[in-house]
Amino acid sequence: MRTLILIALVGLAAQLVDGGLGMAYGVTTSTLLLAVGANPAAASATVHLAEVGTTLASGLSHWKFGNVDWRVVAKIGIPGAVGGFLGATALSSVDASVARPVMSTVLLVLGIYIVYRFTFRGLRKERLGHKIPAKFLSPLGLFAGFIDATGGGGWGPVGTPALLADGRLEPRKVVGSVNTAEFMVTVAASLGFLLHLGGQGIEFAWVAALLLGGVIAAPIAAAVVRHVPARVLGPAVGGLIVLTNLRTVLSVEALQVPEPLGRALLLLVVAGWIAAVVHTTRLHRAERNAVSTPRTAEEPEHLPVA
Repeated sequence: MRTLILIALVGLAAQLVDGGLGMAYGVTTSTLLLAVGANPAAASATVHLAEVGTTLASGLSHWKFGNVDWRVVAKIGIPGAVGGFLGATALSSVDASVARPVMSTVLLVLGIYIVYRFTFRGLRKERLGHKIPAKFLSPLGLFAGFIDATGGGGWGPVGTPALLADGRLEPRKVVGSVNTAEFMVTVAASLGFLLHLGGQGIEFAWVAALLLGGVIAAPIAAAVVRHVPARVLGPAVGGLIVLTNLRTVLSVEALQVPEPLGRALLLLVVAGWIAAVVHTTRLHRAERNAVSTPRTAEEPEHLPVA
């Protein structure tokens, strides 16, 4: 019973982060299941079965709060479902651990770019609102879906930073659209796992515990992301990407990074992450105060407020 309660709490916390930042549910919950002894395929299958419910709840919540671009959902979600099914098929017989450091390095660089972009330069307003072409969304969805199924998580860490860096969709709609499209990916991946594994190694009580925690958290996260300023949400997401993928890169045996040095680097990243969020929060408040400052007596009435 204690294990089930712990898993439910982890599911709740993971969904709060995933629904608010567009990533980390699969990575967090898969890590826990591996720690308690599940094999990689069974852990990924368990997470994806739970995500069928949590992503549905999250998608509905984001839709309710106006965080979803349905064109993006369709263009990224359908190829993502194909990639998820193929990834589930591959993981049933192949270990994808060799590809993780390569993917993490790419995501690390992308995360650093996002932190820099939002902290020092803000949103890419020159492209905001433009349509994102299918030739960008479809390959992204296919790749992210495959990585998600083979790695036990990865849909958000691949899709969210790529769309944020592209700059054509506002951050809250990036998070909402990625979360909503994930429903299609999890359904396809779950079917793939069930087809190839049956119920072997899957603890359905764990699925229920993860599902319960995630469903409770989904509407809370969707409400929060609607009110978090885009300028602040960017470095918050980017910092999470950097921290998560730096840990993976540092753990590669070929690098032989001493443990004290690795810890120091991670602490440095956390400190920089906090500083970036604090800095962008102050910038946002300053910009908001400038907009809300009332006109002076000398200003003509017909001029708009700055």
